[in-house]
Amino acid sequence: MTDETNSVEDWQTRAETAEAALSRVQMDTDARLIRAELKAEALRAGMVDLDGLKLLDMADVRLTDSGEVADAPALLARLKRAKPWLFGAANSSSAAANPPRPEPPRTRHANDLSHEEWLAARTALLRRR
Repeated sequence: MTDETNSVEDWQTRAETAEAALSRVQMDTDARLIRAELKAEALRAGMVDLDGLKLLDMADVRLTDSGEVADAPALLARLKRAKPWLFGAANSSSAAANPPRPEPPRTRHANDLSHEEWLAARTALLRRR
């Protein structure tokens, strides 16, 4: 019976050790996810140096069920008000709403040129020959 008791105690010790390791891994993963989310939000807010995130009080930062930092924009807005020198212009990785269309340079026809422009163009053309 002592062998069975030792075996059960051994399994209980192993289970407790595994649960403690799992808890440490979960806490480490949550901390990494929080840092990644805050970095992304800080870049959107225009933070110049991401080392400024070390100034945040991480005790109040929590993850939502969807894996996002709860109220991250408000947290960074408070930091921006308290320490505005950490932030530059806001940055976005999205493209401009209406970027200019690439158009090839338009050639001008001789009929569109004034007499002086036509003479200058003709002289330049003859020099290239």
